[in-house]
Amino acid sequence: MICAYKNMNFRLAKSERKTLSIYVERDGSLTVRAPKDITDDKLGEILDRKRHWIHKSIAELEELNKTKVLRQFVNGEGFLYLGKSYRLRIEKGAGKPLSLSKGYFVLDESHVSRAKARFVEYYKENGKRYIPARVEHFRKKLGVNPEKVRVMELSNRWASRGKRSLNFHWKLMLARQSIIDYVIVHELAHFIQADHSPRFWEYIESVMPNYREKKNWLRTNGAYLDI
Repeated sequence: MICAYKNMNFRLAKSERKTLSIYVERDGSLTVRAPKDITDDKLGEILDRKRHWIHKSIAELEELNKTKVLRQFVNGEGFLYLGKSYRLRIEKGAGKPLSLSKGYFVLDESHVSRAKARFVEYYKENGKRYIPARVEHFRKKLGVNPEKVRVMELSNRWASRGKRSLNFHWKLMLARQSIIDYVIVHELAHFIQADHSPRFWEYIESVMPNYREKKNWLRTNGAYLDI
């Protein structure tokens, strides 16, 4: 539900939760997740209290989004996969729509007009094999057991979760393994601690002592993970 308060527009999602969380999304939009019985007055009070932080966070993200790179589907253009850049080579009769071969992304010439879709498919398909294996590795360390792991389009979120499921954005497959691992651990920790309290970060630190480095890198460079 899209709402407005004073000069702030935001998406409001109410559910059976006890606390309120405010998220400034990667595109600078605002999401508020709140208990379903919260009153308008209480919501407005919290937004007023967080107003300075919200505007500061939006301004920071607008600056960071300037690093976004729009890549062209031409010979020699670099595309990321698991943190490494591979140049694109367009070939006639390549056999597959898109493949990673001998240090190059190889795109069949007949698929140039659908190149972006082919890349998205590639990241999704490989993510469906790669990410669940990393989830399995870390879920044992945290003692949680999500029932379903999906790789999909998630708009402006790197990941989301349901009651027993985890969803990850296909764009994570552009990042290096340590960054993907951080996002996975972050979401798994939410099965134990719903909010971002000090205890939540303690759970993350228990399996990833240098998580701050990964968190800061993703915030600063996340806009670069795109095609």
